[in-house]
Amino acid sequence: MITTAKFNYQPHDSELERASNSYLMSLVAVIGGLPLPILNLMASVFFYLGNRKSTAFVKWHCTQALVSQLGLFFFNSAGFWWTVSILFYDETATNYYFAYIITLVVFNLIEFFSTLIIATKVRKGQHTEFFFFGDVTNLICRTNEIEDSRIPVNKNIES
Repeated sequence: MITTAKFNYQPHDSELERASNSYLMSLVAVIGGLPLPILNLMASVFFYLGNRKSTAFVKWHCTQALVSQLGLFFFNSAGFWWTVSILFYDETATNYYFAYIITLVVFNLIEFFSTLIIATKVRKGQHTEFFFFGDVTNLICRTNEIEDSRIPVNKNIES
């Protein structure tokens, strides 16, 4: 679920703190606004927007935190609105509803503890990636490419 990879440079201590805070921001939003799934996503979006011009390490981890929140947002929203329809309209709670809510709770607990683990590891200087969201973040950011693999072109030399 969580893998440790190598980043192309050793980040400074302030970078480690900001990258770790990108994960903690979503956890604070969970505690503050548990019933509304949009609050978690908004906290990650605002933190991402505030750090998008930061270093590659911070930007990568802000993006991964945002993408992981976005992944759960749609499922949590469906559960939220299904619950609202049961509470305030003529819908009934079926076995499908309870199965969906139990699945949501399990996924959110996994994401909560994974986020805590990743925030701790990132703060210690380890570049960690979620199982699926790390690959998506690598496609979005492309900030973890090894710069030495590119061959420099010297245009001053004539052949």
